[in-house]
Amino acid sequence: MDRTDTTKRRRQSTLTREEYTQLWKDSRLSIPPLVRIPAAATTAFGIGMTLGLAHGSKMAGLRFRAEHAHRLPTTTTGWYLYHKSKNYHLAFGGLKEGVKVGARLGVLSTAMFCAENLFDVYRGGSQDFISTVMASLAVAGGFSLWNRFSPAETARTAKKGLIFGLVYGSIQDVISLAKGRPVGYITFIRKQLGKPMQDAEGPR
Repeated sequence: MDRTDTTKRRRQSTLTREEYTQLWKDSRLSIPPLVRIPAAATTAFGIGMTLGLAHGSKMAGLRFRAEHAHRLPTTTTGWYLYHKSKNYHLAFGGLKEGVKVGARLGVLSTAMFCAENLFDVYRGGSQDFISTVMASLAVAGGFSLWNRFSPAETARTAKKGLIFGLVYGSIQDVISLAKGRPVGYITFIRKQLGKPMQDAEGPR
């Protein structure tokens, strides 16, 4: 009896090929959340790692030069050890800053995409820029609260989140329309415009 129930549950939880294809088609950017969110986090980490590596190695090089400006080597061996030590500090400083920036962007990206998906579900599956804006503002507010920003800094962070949400959400909406997927607010507007026409064409 238990084996039969377990088998039925597995069959119910397993998607057919048609359902699987439809899931990809109906998802944002044609990528399901379970794939889109980790991919976004990985991409954000890679971008942050690259930017942090470049910035961190540059700052480490400037710091090393400043710390050793008063005791520059005078021999060939000394210069060799100087550059060897400098390269080590460049690599370590860049790697440290890269991991730091990459992890920060990865966490923020994961939080934003998870919040966006939660707002989509909460709004009954409506996928449009409204959920993206709400998610961006929520993450911006959480980021400001975590870092204890001043009211002015919080306002600037919220503004950046609003701009990002509007731009990124609008791009997703354009892609959805191009691929024939329903967009929440456009579907709502069409329904509202269709009601007067239906009332006018009603029983006479």
